[in-house]
Amino acid sequence: MRRPLTLAAFFLAVACEAPAPPVLLGGQASIFDRTSNAFSQPAPGLDRDSELLFFVGNSFFNQNWVMAPASTEARDGLGPFFNARSCAGCHLRDGRGRPPEHDGEVGTGLLLRLGLPGVGSDGGNAAHPVYGGQLQDQAVPNVPSEGRIVVEYEERQGTLADGTPYSLRQPTYRLNELGYGVLAADVLVSPRVAPQMIGMGLLEALPEEQIVARADPLDADGDGISGRPNRVWDATLGAPALGRFGWKANQPSVRQQVAGAFVGDIGITTSLFAAEDCSESQELCRATPSGGSPEIADDDFDKVVLYASSLAVPALRDPDDAEVAAGMRVFDEIGCAACHAPTFVTGSHPTIPALSNQTIHPFTDLLLHDMGPDLADGRPDFEASGTEWRTPPLWGIGLVPTVNRHAYYLHDGRARGLTEAVLWHGGEGQASRDRFAALSGEARAALLRFLESL
Repeated sequence: MRRPLTLAAFFLAVACEAPAPPVLLGGQASIFDRTSNAFSQPAPGLDRDSELLFFVGNSFFNQNWVMAPASTEARDGLGPFFNARSCAGCHLRDGRGRPPEHDGEVGTGLLLRLGLPGVGSDGGNAAHPVYGGQLQDQAVPNVPSEGRIVVEYEERQGTLADGTPYSLRQPTYRLNELGYGVLAADVLVSPRVAPQMIGMGLLEALPEEQIVARADPLDADGDGISGRPNRVWDATLGAPALGRFGWKANQPSVRQQVAGAFVGDIGITTSLFAAEDCSESQELCRATPSGGSPEIADDDFDKVVLYASSLAVPALRDPDDAEVAAGMRVFDEIGCAACHAPTFVTGSHPTIPALSNQTIHPFTDLLLHDMGPDLADGRPDFEASGTEWRTPPLWGIGLVPTVNRHAYYLHDGRARGLTEAVLWHGGEGQASRDRFAALSGEARAALLRFLESL
């Protein structure tokens, strides 16, 4: 078992030549961009045709959809229920969403997954019989929206080992103005903010055996880390597959992730998910005109998938800074790398050769980990339990304030900065969290400096 890094050990790490941190986090799909557009650039090496399709996909990602029928037939079919009018409505500049900052604010990239105890037809969580698997807080005219999300916080005070005070905000969620009756008493509610989009195609190109090799569901090595893969339903294959995307790794591919977001978040059907998200009791929803069947044609949908797959990864910033190098050593010393695995090598990407055979540094293992009761949502998702979450990639995390003008982290945006994000870790992350809390101010600053450089 690793011991907390002491002040003397920290200065030893700085005095000794620490290993240089990796610069090209996305391999050859990396870019050197520190601006507010750092998450929105195509991966270097795309062939000419793919680069042209990337920019068409970008337009479908960013422009608003409208109600049907409309003269803009390629972009009509919004709703009837939706959480945003465009993909960028949640993923502004391809970055992270956030919880609302005041009561009544909408369209910031926070949504609520819903469910009931039990297993659904696809092997995932059983959907609510009226409200489905997701609460949509907006609707087209003449259709009542499903409800309004209210977030309230209670502050929890604490002190780090060196005397530094901190406060964590514990969220509670309330649903007001429900349009279709009260929710079932045993409803399961899981808040999610939209994650950043970079590097998804690289993660999809990782050979399954590399991911599964890191799993240790019974903690056979006794290190307190027992990550395991999520097995989910692949609608394209019609069979179970390894989950890679989403906060609980409940999506097997970029294609299915994009299709699920289209129908769930915007109300746009695809050939993969062709049914509107209306329950039997939502008659006005079912009577609303459609924008076609499907509402986004396969050719256009494929361009959005290519766009989402080939967004470049910003390179590490300030790699020659001694504090960055020391912070990476602290990151490893206190056990963060046990879940936030630094290095993988992609296999052959089936449609984007530029993403193939790349050494990448996403700082994730794509596995599920029990993060303890404080972060639990109580809602299973395929094989993920109500306390398990997928390790999120850390590449790009330091640019979120630049791209999105906020620093809200974790699955629901409760953490106001990276220090709070670490301090919320429990379960399998508890030991690393406690080592972080025991660090000297210098060692903690170095770790945060490293994270901010990613």
